[in-house]
Amino acid sequence: MDNQSVLEKLGVTETTLTNDDIAFLDEQGYLPLHNILSEEQVLMFRQRLDEIAKEEGESAGKEVHQEAGTTRLSNLIDKDPMFDICYTHPRVIAAINHVLKGDFKLSSLNSRASLPGEGLQALHADWGAPVSPDAFQVCNSIWLLVDFTEENGATRVVPGSHLSEQIPSQALDDPKATHADEVLLTGAAGTVVIFNSHTWHGGTINKIDTPRYALHSYFCRRHQPQQLDQKAHLSEKTVSRLDEAQRHILDV
Repeated sequence: MDNQSVLEKLGVTETTLTNDDIAFLDEQGYLPLHNILSEEQVLMFRQRLDEIAKEEGESAGKEVHQEAGTTRLSNLIDKDPMFDICYTHPRVIAAINHVLKGDFKLSSLNSRASLPGEGLQALHADWGAPVSPDAFQVCNSIWLLVDFTEENGATRVVPGSHLSEQIPSQALDDPKATHADEVLLTGAAGTVVIFNSHTWHGGTINKIDTPRYALHSYFCRRHQPQQLDQKAHLSEKTVSRLDEAQRHILDV
């Protein structure tokens, strides 16, 4: 199976995204997709993430990354089939496919809940070196599992920065400082924001008294190593339940 066959299997067509969607993603470096998850799905996701975090305790997130001030979980595909939608939803995959020019696979599926008073990240790109606009290597999606607001640590992005051929650590004196051009990705729970991972972005401080939950379904080009090696981490039981298209996306 190849990527074009995967798109057809998932029902992705030339009209899955509008011309305006594509133009906005190309120019701004991100694209909100509304109502991808229902209220019921959002609640189920949060409940399941809380269960996994409790089960894993201090080991939570260790497969990829642990971060002070947050609850991180990793390898979610292996932990519940409910998360399969995060790498198979047609509108999400259509946007990922567009950014990566038809050459994509899942790199990782993780969650990040910033805790009260925590969550500030320096502006960064998810690629360690500048790239030209015709050579994007990675693309991410943020699945909003609560309403993202100015108060609870919504992700900030610098629109158009994916076209700058620079990374924040080299271009900015203080990547943690507020950027004059940054915007907050506020929106309703159930929204998914696609963002070209070369777009400068980072979490902000959660100023309320409850966690700010999100999932990150992260993709890379097929020749790149995955953030989490799916072959090494997915159980035989998980792999056996996947269809051909899912296995191709996961490269297993």
